[in-house]
Amino acid sequence: MSLMGHSRRRGGVLTLLLAGLSLLLPSVGFAASTGGAETVVLTDHWVGYTCLVIFVIAYALVIGEEQIHLRKSKPVIMSAGIIWMIIGWYYQTNDMPHVVETALRHNLLEYAELMLFLLAAMTYINALEERRMFDALRVWLVKKGFSYRTLFWITGVLAFFISPIADNLTTALLMCAVVMAVGAGNRAFVTIACVNIVVAANAGGAFSPFGDITTLMVWQKGLVSFSQFGALFLPSVVNYIVPAIIMSFFVGTGAPEPISEFIELKRGARRIVVLFLVTIAIAVVGHSYLGVPPVLGMMTGLGLLKLFGYYLRMSLPKSLEKKRRRFASDPQRLQALENIGPFDIFNRVSRAEWDTLLFFYGVIMSVGGLGFIGYLAAMSNTLYVNWDPTYANIAVGVISALVDNIPVMFAVLTMQPDMSLGQWLLVTLTAGVGGSLLSIGSAAGVALMGQAKGYYTFFGHLKWAWAIALGYMASIWVHLQLNAELFDQAINKVAH
Repeated sequence: MSLMGHSRRRGGVLTLLLAGLSLLLPSVGFAASTGGAETVVLTDHWVGYTCLVIFVIAYALVIGEEQIHLRKSKPVIMSAGIIWMIIGWYYQTNDMPHVVETALRHNLLEYAELMLFLLAAMTYINALEERRMFDALRVWLVKKGFSYRTLFWITGVLAFFISPIADNLTTALLMCAVVMAVGAGNRAFVTIACVNIVVAANAGGAFSPFGDITTLMVWQKGLVSFSQFGALFLPSVVNYIVPAIIMSFFVGTGAPEPISEFIELKRGARRIVVLFLVTIAIAVVGHSYLGVPPVLGMMTGLGLLKLFGYYLRMSLPKSLEKKRRRFASDPQRLQALENIGPFDIFNRVSRAEWDTLLFFYGVIMSVGGLGFIGYLAAMSNTLYVNWDPTYANIAVGVISALVDNIPVMFAVLTMQPDMSLGQWLLVTLTAGVGGSLLSIGSAAGVALMGQAKGYYTFFGHLKWAWAIALGYMASIWVHLQLNAELFDQAINKVAH
């Protein structure tokens, strides 16, 4: 995605175009399926054509979300249901009743792992937001009175280093709030700073399983271990630093007026940060050394947060009494204490980005259905057999600038071409940072166009696409040179 990224990105039109190429290829009749059952390749059948059309229509509606005000989850959920029902009808009428059920359950498992992982992470982020941790960071930066150029670099560097933990979308929104607070009257600064934040957040998310949805999917699939993502750190730095250096020369001089504002962290904020780090550690250790899916560690960590929430609720009366005695001579603080309510963990869960989570369901199930029909095998043949894998993986990044990287990466993972560790890291890098080329190419970019409406625009970002493209190519070159030995190393898939 991001992480929580969750993702507000537009749909996978290119996935459809690439899948459409497979229509030019001859049907091969039968292919091996999940569980060893035979499946019929329907790429040249009316079933395949119909499902493609349904998918195209659904994603056309996703792309037009801002104009028609239809939540993106709705059309893809319908698409997923109709595609699988058509497939089910065909197999039932051809006396193969259980093949579809097996494949469908496999795709549901893929989604369940992703959804529960993201739900736990989103709950932690929402809890930190409710405890005002992000507000405190924003106010600290605003009060310092930094120059515009210094703020450009601080917000960019912070976006790069926060996104690997908090995800690229959340990080971009936080840093954009800082930029808007100090530079609302300086359109040029807000525009270029937002471009910088989008690039930094996407680059930072590329070297961490928690930084973007695509990196999370690769990690959960067991194709790249947690420690192996570290090989992408320097390429990610280059991806951010090249356009940042270029753009920094165009940041205006001067400094905004310092703003006086006080934010008091709510009780337990710092301890929730510690619990979040512990949760990440549990997920990493469990996946790396115990062979269990990362989602198990994240849900265990969610249990820790729920227990801590219980402690905050039960100890609230005693805490309030102490503060009333401490601030007895401060009427304003006493009044504020009266408005403090108990920490409600289920309220934090309910505030997760459910439209995004349900969008992922529609994407995974729809793409899974097209894969079951046979389009992903044809797509894999087009990209990874007829092309050199390096060029194919670079193309995946360019695709991510135009359409959603989630269905594209899910398609690649479903195809699972036989690639070296270096190539899997390359496609992880390109899918993560390729979306920075256009403002509509990433969750961070789309979100900031809404948050900084009128300041950060498609064409404002497009002005710097050439500099971002230099960073994109430079990061690929650094990866190819720095991690050359990994291109001869087979993946050692983690069992889960």
